[in-house]
Amino acid sequence: MNSAKITTRLHESLQTIAPADWNACACPEAVNGAHADDPFTTYKFLLALEQSGSIGPKTGWVPAYLTAHVGDQMIGAAPMYAKQHSQGEYVFDMSWADAFERAGGRYYPKLQIAVPFTPVPGRRLLTRPGFEDLARTTLIEGAIHVARENELSSLHITFCTEAEANTGKASGLLKRVGQQFHWLNRNYTDFNGFLSDLSARKRKNIRRERRIAQNFGGEIIRLTGDQIQPEHMQAFWEFYQDTGARKWGRPYLTRTFFDIAQEKMADDMLLVLARRNGAWVAGALNFIGHDALFGRYWGATEDHSCLHFELCYYQAIDFAIANNLSRIEAGAQGEHKISRGYLPQETHSLHWISDAGFRQAVDEFVHAEAKAVGEDIEFLTSMGPFRRSGD
Repeated sequence: MNSAKITTRLHESLQTIAPADWNACACPEAVNGAHADDPFTTYKFLLALEQSGSIGPKTGWVPAYLTAHVGDQMIGAAPMYAKQHSQGEYVFDMSWADAFERAGGRYYPKLQIAVPFTPVPGRRLLTRPGFEDLARTTLIEGAIHVARENELSSLHITFCTEAEANTGKASGLLKRVGQQFHWLNRNYTDFNGFLSDLSARKRKNIRRERRIAQNFGGEIIRLTGDQIQPEHMQAFWEFYQDTGARKWGRPYLTRTFFDIAQEKMADDMLLVLARRNGAWVAGALNFIGHDALFGRYWGATEDHSCLHFELCYYQAIDFAIANNLSRIEAGAQGEHKISRGYLPQETHSLHWISDAGFRQAVDEFVHAEAKAVGEDIEFLTSMGPFRRSGD
């Protein structure tokens, strides 16, 4: 192995890192225009967050990108941020913060390795091929060093892979388990093939929902690449604003983010829109990965029965089947997804806590939580929509 010294570096802006170096770690599979496995850790997505003002000191997400190097070669990178709150993470630790501060501690600021506002499981310790073990360990140790040197309460690596979680656990971090609902493509040739896998009652219900939605009095279209025009992004921004205001108090992403995304990432986007009487009335935005479709945002200015299910779930399934994608990840929460073919899957995160006593309390919590999550996944899977013998 190369005997050059291993070092880590902090970066206040992604623009101080060469795009080719970052992407060599984040998406080495995305060559010759191919989709990245995870579009959310690519240089262009993270830079769009930064350039649009969606992250930065005023948002409570202060960039502190961490890179690992062997000599002059960058072998690893992590999208790391100093956080002044726990918003936009989807692995909730507000109760930890409250308990720690009631006991006299200072929970914020903390360090977060994550994709802001994006509850999509994937690699968070981005490694150049051939350096996986070394780079992961170096990035974990480097992040802990930053937390200790700055006397921060904690470090959190959220929505990481199971392999990363196991590496972190071996390094002394606490491993936390959560769940999401994903749709898996069982080599379906069309939507009816998917329906044939379901119980008769679920098939009937989905057909009814699709019929109601598609008779809402307008048309539904799917757009990607150059088909997505500024008018479509303006319409979607209005939908997103309304949803963000109701869910989070204010939208996380700025209007400029969507302009940059259209310019730089249109080929990685699937926009599903509904139009009635000449006006756009609802939409769902997805991102396209190498082997998966990622449902991200939904919004509407008119309320139409079942239109949410059609735009967010059934149109996504149609697209995934047509494009031979293996799965759809539809974001956080939502047990209502089960009856529509989405089954629970484990998610993983890692947590380093500086205070020994508080660490013990959190350790007990995550162990109890993992047991409950495992039981919940087992139960929900057993209640899934798929055919059993006799159906």
